[in-house]
Amino acid sequence: MAKLKRPTLIAGGGIAGLAAALCLARRGIESIVFERDPAFAELGAGIQISPNASRVLHHLGLQEALSACAVRPEGVEFRSWRRARLVSHSALGDATLAAYGFPYYHIHRGDLLRVLAEAAERCGGIALRTRAEVKGFAAAADSVRVAVSTASGETAHSGVALLGADGIHSTVRERLFGARAPAFTGHVAWRALVPAERLPAELVRPVATVWWGPRRHFVRYCVRGRSLVNCVCVVEKSGWTGESWTERGELAELRADFAGWHPNVQRLIEAMDADALYKWALFDRPPLPRWGAGRVALLGDACHPMLPFMAQGAATAIEDGAVLAACLANADDVAAALERYASLRRQRTAKIQALARRNARIFHLSGPAAWARDLAAKRGGERTMSAVYGYDAFAAAAN
Repeated sequence: MAKLKRPTLIAGGGIAGLAAALCLARRGIESIVFERDPAFAELGAGIQISPNASRVLHHLGLQEALSACAVRPEGVEFRSWRRARLVSHSALGDATLAAYGFPYYHIHRGDLLRVLAEAAERCGGIALRTRAEVKGFAAAADSVRVAVSTASGETAHSGVALLGADGIHSTVRERLFGARAPAFTGHVAWRALVPAERLPAELVRPVATVWWGPRRHFVRYCVRGRSLVNCVCVVEKSGWTGESWTERGELAELRADFAGWHPNVQRLIEAMDADALYKWALFDRPPLPRWGAGRVALLGDACHPMLPFMAQGAATAIEDGAVLAACLANADDVAAALERYASLRRQRTAKIQALARRNARIFHLSGPAAWARDLAAKRGGERTMSAVYGYDAFAAAAN
């Protein structure tokens, strides 16, 4: 059991913050999670949980809850944009389970957050505070004191450490290292959830499909027991940098962006609800050389925001929580434990960030470059994905 006598304070009750709280609780470390929204709920659509993250979630005892709401895809296929020619296919499903010991999930972001929040509510070592936003902190030799804004005014809390899991616009990171705006990548993403009954059976298969095309790509896969089809469409464009996940997009603009694409892409677009179509600009940050100072540390998007081209944003945030909790367990020196956590994580997350940036270019090639890409894709990227999916956060922290 951990030696820490006071709770760890966590700013942010998203996937990163709740996963960290649960990992800490498994190590006997109490925590208080501060979430600025009125409930532990997150807007969004589908996300992917690969074996490197499902390993952690199963360790937390969430296998049954995940199985009830997630989809285990049989594979992922990459196709050409106009004729849907199959470029490459990778098996998931039983093949992933056999190779890595844990499954691959497609899940609605809100479902995953609900599973984590319900587990945290059942856990005696976790206190959840909604409508509570960490505004500032002061670190002492043996504790951290935070100022928290609530509906009834500002309150103060003291803990053994502060973990900033408060996203790409992290207040904790800004207080540590100063304000620095993220950079617009030149990509705009669309998202929509399409009811399965509106689509032909071919588009509700438990296989993810990615259509590659010049300066854009289109992704579809099933979530929520295959009752919904998640669509993410990424286009290179300028002149619009709205970052909100709740900003509406115009169906006519999306139609124009994918005019001439394969009929299955057109079917998906036409089945979308025009009143539930959203778009947002993709922003990025370079890897941080430091993830904290003293008794304050960052995790998830606060320190390594991921472009969606590797589907590892949530997965790496979940890994963070497992490694961090292992480092804090039985720690005599909290600051040293947090620095060890960061040193174990920085290189891996920076590499995955770089791979996502590379994929942002590769997915959108055209002409001879696209032909060469497709040829390379047929040979497979098993080595790269094995390094990502085969990562064991518990073994990494034990070394």
